[in-house]
Amino acid sequence: MSQKNLADTLEKPLKGRGAVNNPEGRFETILREAVDDGWDTPAQPEDASIEVAFKTITTQEIARTIISRNDSPDIGFSQSINPYRGCEHGCIYCYARPSHAYLNLSPGLDFETRLFAKANAAALLRAELAKPGYRCEPIVLGANTDPYQPIERTWKITRQILEVLAECQHPVCIISKAALVERDLDLLAAMAEKNLVHVHISITTLDATLARHMEPRAAAPARRLATLRALSAAGVPNGVMVAPVIPFLTDAEMEHILETAQEAGAISAGYVLMRLPYELKDLFKDWLQAHYPLKAAHVMSRVRQMREGKENDPNFGSRMRGSGLFAELLGQRFHNACARLGFNPQRQALSTAHFRRPELHGQMSLF
Repeated sequence: MSQKNLADTLEKPLKGRGAVNNPEGRFETILREAVDDGWDTPAQPEDASIEVAFKTITTQEIARTIISRNDSPDIGFSQSINPYRGCEHGCIYCYARPSHAYLNLSPGLDFETRLFAKANAAALLRAELAKPGYRCEPIVLGANTDPYQPIERTWKITRQILEVLAECQHPVCIISKAALVERDLDLLAAMAEKNLVHVHISITTLDATLARHMEPRAAAPARRLATLRALSAAGVPNGVMVAPVIPFLTDAEMEHILETAQEAGAISAGYVLMRLPYELKDLFKDWLQAHYPLKAAHVMSRVRQMREGKENDPNFGSRMRGSGLFAELLGQRFHNACARLGFNPQRQALSTAHFRRPELHGQMSLF
């Protein structure tokens, strides 16, 4: 029985996983449907066989390029690096889930169990930064999937990337919800002395039970606050991302999250309204029915009210914040709280003045 068929047999969510099913991606031409013909009689309990089928598998990927570039007017950066495809954190709201369809894998359970590690990322980055035409601008780690997800403990690709950036004195911004960022405080603290780094810790909720269902393998909310304190103690500028804000589930916590993060040392803040592109819409609705069935209709009704009657809005200018009365009220709440707490709405730009091109190891001089 395939992983997709196994997922169709789930009677309850898998422990430690976010998605409750494993639907086909939008590019697949074959639809699989589980049928009990009486012949499949596993030697172990059914739940156990499903758990084994959806264990984490990491495949080494030899990437061709490593820096992604965008010109989106509502994203505050032009360059980013994603060391991994897929994310074991399993956050059900992750807008990156649909990207797994390009690999002929499911945005559901496949996204959090079938992972790909870009083993040559640091070498590619070094070569890119060494090009005469390279223009130094801050690079963001974590724009798509978390650079400090659990497999980073073994692969250390994010660490290798930071080592190259530190050597070149290149500015970097990190977005994560993992305590593992504390491992690299030696690099980050040294870079912070030259205004080369800023770390954003994403906190969606302070409710440990909700977090366990919604982002099952990410650090607990209290642990993320501890990470903010550790970054502050090391002199690393940091901020909190209240992201995503989910109507009727997490939106009431916005002010409390901002207050608690500010007490932990955060100096800046941002927020993003939940986005539900492509297959993510149905994945999220299935998760709601499994975990919060009494709230499901209310949540999706408010989502549509904040997205002009739709479940997703891909348009620049409104996709991050939403539109309509409820979206405007959310924005006002955020800005009022930031003003009251003293968060800096215009964070100091990272420095590009110290950048120096790296040496390519093994390359001989022409003269």
